[in-house]
Amino acid sequence: MKPITDRYFNRELSWLAFNQRVLDEGLNQDNPLLERLKFLAITASNLDEFYMVRVGGLDLLMNEGHKARDLSGLTVRQQIQAVTRRIRKMAADQSALYRKLRGELFDNGFQIQPVSSVNEAQRKILLRTFEDDVLSILTPVSLVEGRPYRPANLLLHMAVRLAPASGSQEERFALIPLGPNVNRFLRLPSPGGLAVVLLEDAVAEWIGRWFDGCEVLECVPFRVTRNADIELREDLAPDLMTGMQELLDERKETACLRMEIGRRASRQLTSFLTRLFELDRNDIYPIDGPLALRAFMKLAFVEGFEALKDPPWSPQPSPLIDLKESIFPQLAAQGLLLHLPYESFDPVIKLVEDAADDPAVLAIKQVLYRTASDSAIVEALIRAAQRGKHVTVLIELKARFDEARNITQAHRLEQAGVEVIYGVRNLKTHAKVCLIVRREPQGIVRYIHFATGNYNETTAKLYSDLGYFTSDVQLGHDAAAFFNAVAGYSQPQTLHLLRMSPFNLRSTLLELIDVETARAKAGEKAAVTIKVNTLTDAEMIEHLYQASQAGVKVQLNVRGVCCLRPGVKGLSENITVISIIDRYLEHSRICAFYNGGSEKVYMASADWMPRNLDRRIELMIPVLDKEARRQMLKILKCYFKDNQKASRLLPDGAYERVEKGKSPFRSQGELYRQACEAARLKEQTKPTVLEPYRAKARS
Repeated sequence: MKPITDRYFNRELSWLAFNQRVLDEGLNQDNPLLERLKFLAITASNLDEFYMVRVGGLDLLMNEGHKARDLSGLTVRQQIQAVTRRIRKMAADQSALYRKLRGELFDNGFQIQPVSSVNEAQRKILLRTFEDDVLSILTPVSLVEGRPYRPANLLLHMAVRLAPASGSQEERFALIPLGPNVNRFLRLPSPGGLAVVLLEDAVAEWIGRWFDGCEVLECVPFRVTRNADIELREDLAPDLMTGMQELLDERKETACLRMEIGRRASRQLTSFLTRLFELDRNDIYPIDGPLALRAFMKLAFVEGFEALKDPPWSPQPSPLIDLKESIFPQLAAQGLLLHLPYESFDPVIKLVEDAADDPAVLAIKQVLYRTASDSAIVEALIRAAQRGKHVTVLIELKARFDEARNITQAHRLEQAGVEVIYGVRNLKTHAKVCLIVRREPQGIVRYIHFATGNYNETTAKLYSDLGYFTSDVQLGHDAAAFFNAVAGYSQPQTLHLLRMSPFNLRSTLLELIDVETARAKAGEKAAVTIKVNTLTDAEMIEHLYQASQAGVKVQLNVRGVCCLRPGVKGLSENITVISIIDRYLEHSRICAFYNGGSEKVYMASADWMPRNLDRRIELMIPVLDKEARRQMLKILKCYFKDNQKASRLLPDGAYERVEKGKSPFRSQGELYRQACEAARLKEQTKPTVLEPYRAKARS
C-alpha cells in the first residue's frame, strides 16, 4: 500500500481550493462586473464560516493536545499553519480583486467613493445623512486594558486611539460598533448612476463628533471572528429547545480566533486590541481595503445596472404539473422529477398547500432542516393543523447558523397545533422528505416528495437541486416507516427501497461500487458516476480506488472538498474528478451505477462524509419512474460535457480549467435551455379552451 500521504488530500486545503475556484469566477472577465462582485462577496462569506467552524475546530483540537494526523498525514499544528498561510494569501487576493472591481465599476457609473472625492453638494447630503442616521444611533465604548470587552462576532467596529487626557501620559482607546441597524452603504445623488460612501469612511471622517474636546490620533476599522465549532451536549441539556437557546448564547462568548484590521492601524492600536481580545500576533490579519466583503453582496443586487449583471434566468414551469388543478391526480398518474432552479419550486409549495386545503388529506409529515424566513410551506402546515389535519413536522434545531430561525418556526408550528419534533438525540436529521396521507375511493394513498435540498423558497432559486414526487406504494411504505422511526423510539422498520443513514446507506453504496468492481474483473463494462458536494470518507474513497484498479470507469463531479487523489497510475488512473462553479450553487447528490446496462440511479440528501454516513439521518432514494431516471442520467452526462465552467482535479491537488475546445458547452446554460424548451413545447401543445363570459348572478 502507498504511504497515506500519497492517497489523500487534506480536507481543509481542499476546501480552500474550492473557495479559490469561486474567487476565480470573480477574476473571470467573461462574467459581468456585478456578478464578479457577487462571487467576491460569496468567497468572503464562505471564508468567514470556514474560519468559525473549521479553523475553530482545529484550534480546539490543538488546545486539547490532539496528536492524531489527518488522512493526508498532517498534524493539527501543521494543518493550522498551512491553512492560515493560504487564508492570508486569499485575503490579499480578495482585497486586490475588490480594488480592481471598484475601478471598473467606477468607469461604468457605479461609484464606491472615499469621502475625500465627493463634491460639495454630495458632501452636504452625506453630512446630513451622517448626523441623522449614524451619529444619533452609534455609541462609543471606552476600553480599558484588563477590563474585558467582547465584540460581537463578525460585526464591523471602529477602533479609536485618543491622545492622553490633560495631566496624563497614557493614551486612551475606544471603539464604536457599526450596526447592525445602520446601513453600510450611504447613498449619494449621482446624475451618472450610483454613488455610495462606506459607513466606516464616513465615521472616520467625522470621528471627532463623538469625542468633543479630545484629540483623535487614529480611527481604524476592525472585526473579530469567534469560534463557532461548539456542539450541544445533549446528555447534559434539560431539553433540546432550552439547550439550543443556551448554545446560541454561548456562541456569543466563545474565544476570538481572528482579528481583521485595517492595514494602516498603528502598532500601538493593534497591540492594545491584541491583548484586549487575548489573541496572538499570528491571529491578526491586516487588510488592505474594506473589511467584511460579504456585505457587498447587497450592492451586487442593487436595482438597475442590468448590463452589469447576468441576463435573468426565470425558473420555468414544470411541463408535467398544472398548477391550476389539484396536484394529487397528476402525481397518481406518474412520478415527477423537478430540477431546481431551472424549474420553479411552485409544485412543492402546491403539494403542501393542496394537502392543507384538501378534505381527503388526513395527515402531513415533513422534515424541515433550513427554512426560509417567510415560508409559504410553514404557513400551509399551520393552516393544515388549524383545519384539523394531523400534521407532524421534524424541524432540526441543530442546523448550524439557522438554529434561531428554526426555533422561531418551531414555536409558531406548535402554537398552531402541529406535532413538532425537534430532532433525534445525538443525530442531525438532514433527510428531505414530505409525506401526504390521503383517503381515496380505492383506499389510503401516500404521496411523497423527496429532495436533495431544503424546503426553502429562497435557496430554491439559487441552488441546483432535485425533487422527486411519487405515489409508489413501496416508497410510501418506506416513508411512513421513516417517520415512525424518527418520531418515536423504535429502530426503523424494514425499508424496501429507501436507504437510510446511519443504518444502511453506507453499506449499500459500498455494495453498489463493489458490484461494478466485480463486473469489471469479469471483463464486463462497468461504470460509476457520482455527483456530490463533498467527498472525504476514507472507506468510500478506498472502494473507488479498488474499482479504478479493476478497470471501472469512475466519473466524479465534486463541487467542493475532495480528498480523493485522481489520475495516479496504479491507484486511480480510471478516476476523473471535475468541479463546476457557475451562477447556481451545485447542491444535488446523484449516484448512477451501470449495472450491466440496466442502470441504477439514486438521489440523496447525503454527501460522502463520515458525518453524513454515520452521524446523521439521511436518505438515498432510488428513482423508479423511467422518464425521471432517463432525465437524471441526462443531467449527469451534461455536467461531464461542460467545458466553460468546469475544472479538473489533477493528481497533485491543483485544479485546471477544462479546455474549451471548438464547441463551447456550459452545463448550467444547457440545463436552463432544456427547461425553457420543455416549458415552451408544453405551452404550444396546450389545448385551446373557449371560456364564455357569463352574466353575474343578481342578488
